[in-house]
Amino acid sequence: MNPLSGTDLRADTDPDSGTGSETTRFQSAAGLNFDNSQIRALPFAFLRDRPHRAPAPRLVAFNAELAARLGADPDALRRQAAAWFSGAALPPGAEPVALAYAGHQFGGFSPVLGDGRAHLLGELVAPDGARFDLQLKGSGATPFARRGDGRALLGPMLREYLVSEAMAALGVPTTRALAVVTTGETVFRDERPGQGAVLARIAASHFRVGTFQFFAARGEIARLRALADHAILRHDPALAGREGRYLAFLDAVIARQVDLVARWMSLGFIHGVMNTDNMAISGETLDYGPCAFMEEFAPGTVFSSIDHQGRYSWANQPLILGWNLARLAETLLPLIDADPDRAAELANARLGGIAALYERAFLARMRTRLGLAGEDAGDAALVADLLRAIAGVDWTLAFRRLCDAAGGDLAPLRALFRDFAPMEAWLARWQARLVPDPVGRMRAANPAVIPRNHLVGQALAAAEAGDMMPFQALLAAVRTPFVEAPAFMDPAPPGTPRTVTYCGT
Repeated sequence: MNPLSGTDLRADTDPDSGTGSETTRFQSAAGLNFDNSQIRALPFAFLRDRPHRAPAPRLVAFNAELAARLGADPDALRRQAAAWFSGAALPPGAEPVALAYAGHQFGGFSPVLGDGRAHLLGELVAPDGARFDLQLKGSGATPFARRGDGRALLGPMLREYLVSEAMAALGVPTTRALAVVTTGETVFRDERPGQGAVLARIAASHFRVGTFQFFAARGEIARLRALADHAILRHDPALAGREGRYLAFLDAVIARQVDLVARWMSLGFIHGVMNTDNMAISGETLDYGPCAFMEEFAPGTVFSSIDHQGRYSWANQPLILGWNLARLAETLLPLIDADPDRAAELANARLGGIAALYERAFLARMRTRLGLAGEDAGDAALVADLLRAIAGVDWTLAFRRLCDAAGGDLAPLRALFRDFAPMEAWLARWQARLVPDPVGRMRAANPAVIPRNHLVGQALAAAEAGDMMPFQALLAAVRTPFVEAPAFMDPAPPGTPRTVTYCGT
């Protein structure tokens, strides 16, 4: 059945699913422990589909630290990675599927999206019992592909690897990259050839707001309930089986997403495509296509090539946070209460509090970054006045140089400004609120290194030309973001073209 028809979605569509003997003929000591509970519990939520078999896979990036976290033997897994993470072969226990979901994309609703170029291989159980999805991205067209070729280019896959590792090092909840493998095939975008590549992505899960929208839009309440119960078991097990669990689940998702967006905002990170199919129930940052870190502070900053109206600008991210969560709440209404009016009343009470929750979370992040002692009623105004004062100044360096100013050295901060006057009065107010001995605490909260756009571009261009050294050097730097590394700290030189990012499809 064609999933785009919107009439049915079955788990047994593709007989070449990679299950059975095909998943057991590969013997390895790599130590990947599969237990695919989602496939067992939600057989209606995916289509079985085998990844495209890459003809000449080659491993170009491998995350040994993450492999160890998953309980794998990094050396053994590295030896298998080119085959297993390219679709050329499947690891024992893998059951590849394409997940179904819907989504609002730039405000317009698509009732059927789904993984068009990604295959969930299954769930890995780490030694501590934590569960992680293992997904291949760029692994070939699935029945959800919507006329795309299902392939990915090396540059965008390395970009996701690099930026997601930076986010992890900065303490931001995120999916992570386990490996990037080139396929040996040529992929064309805008009639230009490039190297095909596949990203092996690790996530707490791939449940999205759009996953719930898929079943809600079809009126499949029993399946929606099964999805919600499984998501609760996965992410909020203390709620499992409780009366009122769906409203409590909404509360939990709101709390995770508020924290996530507050972290993005405090770091100057712009996701770039906050569609509901990219909002993870787990609270992890999902999808690193058009993302970038802001350099010169301008609230309306957008990097995405397709965001012509600034819907997903830095300043709009908190607004979209609330909008997306409202879409999730709509799907849960039949589960929250049998009385539609009562369900709406309960959900609206939660949604009405999101703005205040976000303001508190963002202010808490900024208090930490500014080294403020305790809480004060004037802190919101202090932060707002700082943001006005640093307009046009490099976001990351402004906060890093405030660390020097906290120690009495104003020269590095002053050097960032053409006109330092707006900062003069603010500094006195700020210094009166500092914790004792603030410098060390502030340097542990304000990164010196981020994946600066021009450096990312240079590293990816070199990688595409066969030189991985710039990528590896930048990766090492962003993995220790609080350590000053002068070669990776400067903004783009004058005259550098404005960064434009793409989704990579």
